[in-house]
Amino acid sequence: MFGTQALIYDSIVFKKLGFVIIDEQHRFGVEQRSRLYAKGDNPDLLVMTATPIPRTLTLTLYGDLDISTIDSLPSGRQPIQTVWRTGDALEKVYQYILDDVNKGGQTYIVYPLIEKSEMVQLENVEDAYKRLTTSTFKNIKVGMVHGKIKPKARDEIIEKFFNGDIDVLMATTVIEVGLDNPNATLMVIEHAERFGLAQLHQLRGRIGRGAKNRLWSQ
Repeated sequence: MFGTQALIYDSIVFKKLGFVIIDEQHRFGVEQRSRLYAKGDNPDLLVMTATPIPRTLTLTLYGDLDISTIDSLPSGRQPIQTVWRTGDALEKVYQYILDDVNKGGQTYIVYPLIEKSEMVQLENVEDAYKRLTTSTFKNIKVGMVHGKIKPKARDEIIEKFFNGDIDVLMATTVIEVGLDNPNATLMVIEHAERFGLAQLHQLRGRIGRGAKNRLWSQ
């Protein structure tokens, strides 16, 4: 059975659970993983992640977990060129996005916040979307996704991006895992210092799936 964290609910009962695979295991809490494991009678357990969390590293260090390493990329994956730009180069970055769109590419722009916060002075996706779609990006197709958009609407926007009906997808980290769009050629991460290394690594994984790819952060 394939599923999300819904498999952890008490209403889900397995007849004879013998093997549990937890993908992106760092996104689940210790208790969540334990509850799923407890649904079987000492089942085999495989936890998968590209970004090990401290607890996982400790378990492997002291021999409580065996390690299987996948050290090769899937067929067709391309190396990602990563560059850093300061805020005063932002207009040039936007122009580069427009040039890339004109060549048939698609872009992710990732923000640390959904909306404006009085606590921190950071760019947010909602204000940036309103500003850019009425100025720099007014002649291209732009979509926006974040955690406050209902799942059905979010899925529809992401599907449009996959189908090429959206040129630039402005988002928060909801696009961090699980998206496979080989035509996404460029990613810009605003306020990259606000993201952890694990998040940045996961975000990098959204590109590099086609013929040409870049990652910009600022």
